[in-house]
Amino acid sequence: MADPSAPIDEPSLAARLELGPGRPSTRRRWVLAALLVLALGLILWLFLNGADEAAGPAYSTRAATRAALSVTVSATGQLEPVNQVDVGTEVSGTIESVAVDFNDRVVEGQVLARLDTEELDAQVLQSRANLRVAQARVAQARATVDETRLQRDRCATLAARALCSQDLLDSAEATFLRSSSELSSAEAQVEAARATLGAQETRLRKAVIRAPIDGIVLDRQIEPGQTVAASLQTPVLFVLAEDLADMELHVDVDEADVGVVAAGQSATFTVDAYPERVFPARIRQVRFAPDAESGVVTYETVLAVDNEALLLRPGMTATAEIVVAEVDDALLVPNAALRFRPASDAEVPAASGSLLGRLFRGPPRRPRPEGAKDTGRSGSRSLWVLQDGAPVERAVTVGLTDGASTEVVAGALQEGDLVITGQSRPPAS
Repeated sequence: MADPSAPIDEPSLAARLELGPGRPSTRRRWVLAALLVLALGLILWLFLNGADEAAGPAYSTRAATRAALSVTVSATGQLEPVNQVDVGTEVSGTIESVAVDFNDRVVEGQVLARLDTEELDAQVLQSRANLRVAQARVAQARATVDETRLQRDRCATLAARALCSQDLLDSAEATFLRSSSELSSAEAQVEAARATLGAQETRLRKAVIRAPIDGIVLDRQIEPGQTVAASLQTPVLFVLAEDLADMELHVDVDEADVGVVAAGQSATFTVDAYPERVFPARIRQVRFAPDAESGVVTYETVLAVDNEALLLRPGMTATAEIVVAEVDDALLVPNAALRFRPASDAEVPAASGSLLGRLFRGPPRRPRPEGAKDTGRSGSRSLWVLQDGAPVERAVTVGLTDGASTEVVAGALQEGDLVITGQSRPPAS
């Protein structure tokens, strides 16, 4: 074991570390070469960065153009027939037969289904018999009236000759009056029996279910042998649509947009069944009744739809675009130009920062607000135009907007002017 207090042999240590005189270290040469490359790269980067900063900021621009502007309101809803009728029955019983099926075309009065009428037939026969009995009672009461009238008249003639007492005359008169009232009662019973017979015959006729309109069978909810009960409410047996060539689109328009929607405006809509096809429509009615759901208030709007090709079907979900305003020749600028404001160094980071800045990044900056939401209402605004490589502010009066472009109705802006929509690097300090 070596003595710790022994002196260190310096030549041996220098030989181990390869630091002897006249022999450059390989490791030292590599370190010097790396530092030289790093210094050259830093000098090159500083040169290029200085050239970029001297070039100034870069702007994104678009030319002001003239084109047609169409302002639309979006709404969703469902397609429905103009006239849809639920066909039911007021008579309870068993379905004997069904004469139509789904998608069958029917005409007014055509038989759709029949109920078993055995019990109803018996009730009609009974009512007819009761009517005949009441009519017989009328005949009997009329004969009694004739008889009592003769007795009264005979007694009155004899009383004039003092051959019949006053008591007998009064009794004959009372008998005649009673027989007359019995005749009236019998005649009333005839009317009641006739009404009962009419009701039974009506029920018998209603056992045959007929189409109330010309149309097509959309739904059939019964089968032969099925029992229907019409005790509390009328059961729906068939659903008929009058004419599927003329349909309606019922959409819900938001309360913020209903002020610009009116009857007569044109619209287009699409359905999922034909995503590449656009169908025309026209507003028929904007209803006043509100529909509030989950705090959102909408108003039902009815659009007339021509479905002559029968491509559209009831119940399809449609997305409509209602045209609320149109300008044929408008000077348009992108909405981003109205939100743009020249940025300073503190607001937008440079496209190429310093090396230390890239290595030691500070906390993230809060993004600059991009302005208020476009409402489509006219007003005085300002935008920036790129002129001779520098941004120049110009005041304009804007009009309609479709969400992407805005109409300029007045101001120091001409067609072809380059309006600034963004800035990729702030001016050099």
